[in-house]
Amino acid sequence: MTTFLQYLIDALALGCLFALGAIGVGIVFGVMRLANFAHGEFIMLGAYGLLIFGGLPWVLTWIVSAVFVALIAVLTERVAFRWLRGASASTLLISSFAVSILLQNITVIVFGSRPRTIAMPGFVDQSLVIGSLRITVVSLLSIVLSVVSLLALVAFFKRTSVGLQMRAAAEDFRMAQLLGARANRVVASAFAISGLLACLVSILLTCRSATVAPTMGLSPVLIAFVAVTIGGLGNMVGSALGGFLIGVITIAMQAILPEGMVSYRDAFTFLAVIAILIFRPQGILPSIAVEERV
Repeated sequence: MTTFLQYLIDALALGCLFALGAIGVGIVFGVMRLANFAHGEFIMLGAYGLLIFGGLPWVLTWIVSAVFVALIAVLTERVAFRWLRGASASTLLISSFAVSILLQNITVIVFGSRPRTIAMPGFVDQSLVIGSLRITVVSLLSIVLSVVSLLALVAFFKRTSVGLQMRAAAEDFRMAQLLGARANRVVASAFAISGLLACLVSILLTCRSATVAPTMGLSPVLIAFVAVTIGGLGNMVGSALGGFLIGVITIAMQAILPEGMVSYRDAFTFLAVIAILIFRPQGILPSIAVEERV
């Protein structure tokens, strides 16, 4: 039972981390139909924000880094994507790759290509011991931050004017505009929220590794896109569910695979994802707008 609970907590923590990344990608896709691969660089810049503002108290460092990434995300939308609104999906995709490469290369020029070490708060290395169960502070932090973020997003989308406009735009952008939604504000808000979530992911990642590198956003953004795909394109609840599912499958594979095959855990995880897509190609909870397009 202790081993099962240990794996369950690990699965929840990893699933929460993946869910945050997937929601960040899913929000922008839901509003703009943009597969924003530059989201990985938002995650990376969040980690470098922790390095830049590391002289502040850790709470202020995290808050300032989140604002920093949100501003970069909004600036990216204003400079790179606003002029392409309404363009084809392939044009938007290529543009997101271009922005991703640009941000990564700027980071290499400024900070160098080698990984850098970040001084993290001492409590992140500690663990809570309950009987024979050991829960790391990083796992608790992942779960708590994810739950708080999800509840805040639910309240934002249900109780604020901008949130309601974003939900309407995700279903039918043109109709939302005709009904009074301000397109620029809606899209900018989506990018800002995406940047904030990206910084949360980078905080949790750096709490685990205490290092940053210009390429650190690649793996998280790929997992986020897989989570969005299996959860349901354009559906933020589905994106979160997809992230949780990948986290659970990953830890399950780690638990059930023989010791000599644990190194192939990710391969078996993605085989399970392929099996899900074979039986449910539209995703678990696809949005109505995406189903109509298909």
